[in-house]
Amino acid sequence: EVQLQASGGGLVQAGGSLRLSCAASGFTFDDYAVGWFRQAPGKEREAVSVISNGDGETYYADSVKGRFTISSDHAKNTVYLQMNSLKPEDTAVYYCAAHAFTTARAMVLISPDYDYWGQGTQVTVSS
Repeated sequence: EVQLQASGGGLVQAGGSLRLSCAASGFTFDDYAVGWFRQAPGKEREAVSVISNGDGETYYADSVKGRFTISSDHAKNTVYLQMNSLKPEDTAVYYCAAHAFTTARAMVLISPDYDYWGQGTQVTVSS
C-alpha cells in the first residue's frame, strides 16, 4: 500500500521555524520526485518546493527562496521541508505529493496530476 504521511505542522509566531516531514512507503523512493504544496483559504494550491530523489535537483517558489530548505533522507524514505523566518502569508495547509520519473521543475509544470498525494498538515503563522 502506497502512503505519504505528512507531519510537522503547527502554530508558530512570525519569524519562527517549523520542519515538515513526508514519510513515504509502498514505492521505490529513488524513482520519484517529492514535493510540497500549500493551499491557503480562498487561494489556489501552489508549489512550494520539490526535490528529485534520483539526482537531487530542487525547485523553490520565489516566495520561499532563502527561507525554506527541502531535503531527502533516502534511508528513511522521508522528505523534509525546513521552514525558517516564517511569515503570516505562509499560513496554509501543506501537502506532499510524489511523481515517478520526473525532474523537480517538470513536476511543478504538470501540477496537480501526480501519482500520489499525502494528507495535509496545517501551518499557521501568527503575526
